[in-house]
Amino acid sequence: MTEAADKIDQPIRLLLADDHRMLRESLRRAMEDNGFDVVGEAPDGAEAVRLAEELHPDVILMDVTMPVLDGVEATRQVRDRVPGTQVVILTMHADKEVLVDAIRAGAAGYLVKDCSTEEVVDTVRKAAAGETALSAELAASMLGEVRDLVQREAGGTEPIISKREEEVLQLIADGLSTTEVAAKLYISVKTVKNHLASIYQKLDTRDRTQAVLQAVRMGIVRLD
Repeated sequence: MTEAADKIDQPIRLLLADDHRMLRESLRRAMEDNGFDVVGEAPDGAEAVRLAEELHPDVILMDVTMPVLDGVEATRQVRDRVPGTQVVILTMHADKEVLVDAIRAGAAGYLVKDCSTEEVVDTVRKAAAGETALSAELAASMLGEVRDLVQREAGGTEPIISKREEEVLQLIADGLSTTEVAAKLYISVKTVKNHLASIYQKLDTRDRTQAVLQAVRMGIVRLD
């Protein structure tokens, strides 16, 4: 059996970072019941970074408001020091600025604490697989909430994707389907798919959600 196959068969190694012990214990039980290997718990952001460097978990479930070091800065440090570890933010905050900061810090997912256990499980699995995920309500509203913030900070960045690819990605971000994008730009559906394939390659992403979030991080998706 190959090393890759061995890794697929192993449970996802998970680190929990939250300053509320009761919540950590509840999350541990729920995630272990769903087949995850909870390798550690951190009561603050600094301890989360330390344990990430020591344990190299696949994913960290990270709160935002924690003592010593907040979850956004902890995410930034984890992604810098342990790039193989993905971070999913699990917080009470559905605030657009916190969301933008977390995405820019490298978070692979962002959930609010009123989500279901199933949603947490699904998001952690996606993060471990290298995908990006937001809670359904945040995914629906996120771009309209954050584009203004990104636009104000994006000046002077040299474009990585072409103007046409940017137009395609902007329309995708606005919620249009491939067919609708083709009609809007007076091009074929195949051409739209070709543009999307090029965008995924240039932004090192796998799907539309990842591409849009990466574009938000980089400031290349903007309002007309």
